Amino acid sequence: MAITNLLSTTITLKHSPFLLLKPSTKLRNPKRPTIRAQSKNDDSVDGPDRLISAITYFYPFFDGVQYGKYVITQFAPIQTLIQPLVPAIRVFKSFPLNGLLVFFTLYFIVVRNPNFSRYVRFNTMQAIVLDVLLIFPDLLERSFNPSDGFGLDLMMSFDSTVFLFLLVSLVYGSSSCLLGQLPRLPIVAEAADRQVL
Repeated sequence: MAITNLLSTTITLKHSPFLLLKPSTKLRNPKRPTIRAQSKNDDSVDGPDRLISAITYFYPFFDGVQYGKYVITQFAPIQTLIQPLVPAIRVFKSFPLNGLLVFFTLYFIVVRNPNFSRYVRFNTMQAIVLDVLLIFPDLLERSFNPSDGFGLDLMMSFDSTVFLFLLVSLVYGSSSCLLGQLPRLPIVAEAADRQVL
């Protein structure tokens, strides 16, 4: 009974847009605000843009796959997941300057090219920023390379964390792009947003 009384009473708001309506005016299909988590409709992003954006997330993963040396050897499901990518990883790692060439190609041909949609340029820039951040684990690994003990355990945990972050970024970024959504990766999304005009 209390719920019925509550539902039958009307609440008047001082700044309600409905106060401007005449009492005889009836609303037809009032629009309800929708909340979306940084996504685009499936119709707004075309297929080639989705595919290009999804492929760009393989670049930081291929460049940082060496951080998974401990995780891949210990967990068979991750090994099975990575196995189909091994030929592409070998091609990427076969020439020492491939990472740098892919970086410049993606940056100057995709990100700085206004002929590509903002969707493609933003996702490409996120992948580039993620790859640039791999400099820090590389510097740490080169300066602090323990052979055993607690230091080795710490380094194994750090490398595994970096690899798992790259793997999750690859899966989340690529799958979101294939679905036409705009993935916003932690740490790199704001930096990528500032770079894409």
